[in-house]
Amino acid sequence: MAHRIEYKVSALPRRRRNPAMLRNTDLSMAQERQRDNQQWMLDWMIKTTGREQNFQYDGRRFPEDAKTYRMIPRVMFKHGAKKERIARAADERSHAQTAIRLYYEAVEDYRHGQHAIFEDDNPEKQYIHDRMSACYDRIIELSDGRIERVEIDWAGNRMSGLLHLAPGPGPAPLVLFCPGMDMSKEAQPHPVDNVFTSRGMHVLSIDGPGQGVSNLRKVRVTADNYEQAGSAFLDAVVERDDVDAGRIAVSGFSMGSHWGSRIAARDDRVKAVATAAATYGSKRPLFQLASPRFKQIFMYMAGIHDEEEFNELATQLGLVDQAAAITCPSLQVIGEYDPLCYLEDAYEVYQRITGPKEFWVIENDFHVPLDIPNLGGLDVYPFLADWLWDALHGRIPEGHAKEVLIRQDGVGPYDDQVPGYWLPERAPLLE
Repeated sequence: MAHRIEYKVSALPRRRRNPAMLRNTDLSMAQERQRDNQQWMLDWMIKTTGREQNFQYDGRRFPEDAKTYRMIPRVMFKHGAKKERIARAADERSHAQTAIRLYYEAVEDYRHGQHAIFEDDNPEKQYIHDRMSACYDRIIELSDGRIERVEIDWAGNRMSGLLHLAPGPGPAPLVLFCPGMDMSKEAQPHPVDNVFTSRGMHVLSIDGPGQGVSNLRKVRVTADNYEQAGSAFLDAVVERDDVDAGRIAVSGFSMGSHWGSRIAARDDRVKAVATAAATYGSKRPLFQLASPRFKQIFMYMAGIHDEEEFNELATQLGLVDQAAAITCPSLQVIGEYDPLCYLEDAYEVYQRITGPKEFWVIENDFHVPLDIPNLGGLDVYPFLADWLWDALHGRIPEGHAKEVLIRQDGVGPYDDQVPGYWLPERAPLLE
């Protein structure tokens, strides 16, 4: 019998707008952000590169039929709907593993489509998000109980996460995963190729304030509430019989590297933290020098429509003052030329961490360590998972400090201590 996916389309009034958001009404020439007038250039970059950010990479994030930013939601919906149709066909034939993979591909397209819309109560955003959630609901149903939704009440808000359970009996370590600002709880880990559960660790991926469904629920991110929500998620799961409460770790990607580090600094239940795609340092490169889309999205996540007010918030998004409170084993991974977090800024944070630590710099890479030749063509995630496993099992000794250059012709993170990342110490590796 064919399985029917029910789409729970939220009832929203048509085109109810946030009164604080500037609209193309009357003859106003006002704009929310100084760089909003660069939209024509962003459209050109999407047309020519298929990317709305991190233009250093050659691969497209959006298909060629996306010619402008405003096209992204419907283009990605179209591609997601095609994958969903194939997923349903596989599902109807009881090809569960193939169906899960296809539903996940549809989820990813829908996720990118809804994320490009940054305004409250937008019917298209809500509809695409509902389609995404319906596909993930079916993934959960096909997972034989290995994936669960986690809903918690925190600070008067309803917060959502996805708990992926490791196989086998007995309590297992748990990793709290913090997605980036362009991610949501559905993005990582992969529901089939899960680098955490395959290593015997549960993983709880969350929509923190400003992320995923939290945006639709108007749960705004502030300078310090993400780490508070992260601790609340831990409160909800550490008492489970299948969780080893003495082996809790945190991982994060992109802006999740910032949030994950702050959770580790404030919550002493965290025994290890490993993050990548750095946002450890000043947020000036992220919000003032990189694609204007970053500030547009984060202002929406924060519910702020005044640029000066947001700039004040951005000055509070640091780690220098919090780093000394990170006493558990800590791994930080950064691309050598990350345009969103400069190497020298990240290194300053690393130096202030007081616990056992490692600092990996991926030679000649940028912000997104996925499919990296320096790592043998793998993403960074399995290396993060290995490191967390080692840390949770006592393999990172007290006083440990190692700085690695993951070279293009090296042996990945298994290389020896680097003499230095800058000239003249770096010269022997370049000559």
